[in-house]
Amino acid sequence: MKKIISLLLVLFLYNISLSQELLATVQVNAQQLGGSNQQAYKALEKSLRDFINNTSWTGKKLQNFEKIKSNFAIVLSSRDGNRYAGNIVVQAVRPVYGSTYESPLINIQDTKFAFEYVENENLIFNERQFSGKNLIDVISFYVYLILGYDADSFQSMGGSQWFAKAQQIAQNAQNRGYEGWAQIGNEGPRTRGALITQLSSPNISQLRSIFYTYHRAGLDNLFNQDQTQAKKVIFDALMQLRTYENSFQQNYACNLFIEAKNDEIFNIFNSNNNGGLVLNDLKQLMMAFAPKYNETKWNKWK
Repeated sequence: MKKIISLLLVLFLYNISLSQELLATVQVNAQQLGGSNQQAYKALEKSLRDFINNTSWTGKKLQNFEKIKSNFAIVLSSRDGNRYAGNIVVQAVRPVYGSTYESPLINIQDTKFAFEYVENENLIFNERQFSGKNLIDVISFYVYLILGYDADSFQSMGGSQWFAKAQQIAQNAQNRGYEGWAQIGNEGPRTRGALITQLSSPNISQLRSIFYTYHRAGLDNLFNQDQTQAKKVIFDALMQLRTYENSFQQNYACNLFIEAKNDEIFNIFNSNNNGGLVLNDLKQLMMAFAPKYNETKWNKWK
């Protein structure tokens, strides 16, 4: 019996590891730049899509249905020769067991995005050094961030190896003349450098534990006929966010969790069937963490 359990555990962990590659869509919007050379931006779009989807980030070869669905949306706002600036939105979702529902893992808008690019140049990732142009570095950073979040949602602290890769990319990019990599300082708390530093810190381990419990013991059981236990697990996990209540404004990782999950959290408990859970404490916590949704979401909870 012990051998059977051990084998099942190995197979489960093996399946987790196989989930860690991307199936990404990419959009590049250059309307603000004007001009007639829109084909160059389509070439950039294709190059990035091929780079993300064809690079072996984890050493695994997967079928499409096993890959992590993600989206990279870039809006270019300025150009000076081969140097571009704008913002990038990065999103990824995770399938939920027993359903067709896909749960958002991250939804990040990065406004500190500048890079150099020559049309049709080869995009090749080298984790040991900064590329010199920042495009590959930012994209690769977010790829490993997605891989880390996805792994954390299936196994407690399972994303550590991928967060370590993202941290190495951030360290390589330090003091290279591009914004968004600073850990602390004049760029504020919402930078790539600050985020990966937090995710790699023991101080954020409880948030990562909450993330795992929320998904694996909560969401993955939510589509059972009786949702009572799954909702209680999600409720209890969310209430543990109180640990970060006093530091929330400066806690980028915690901010991102709420930003990605606020619709989902609201919909889970926007029901007359909450198994006797008293939502007032969770409501007050959500109102403190995400007050901009007080009228549209939290005040609608009964």
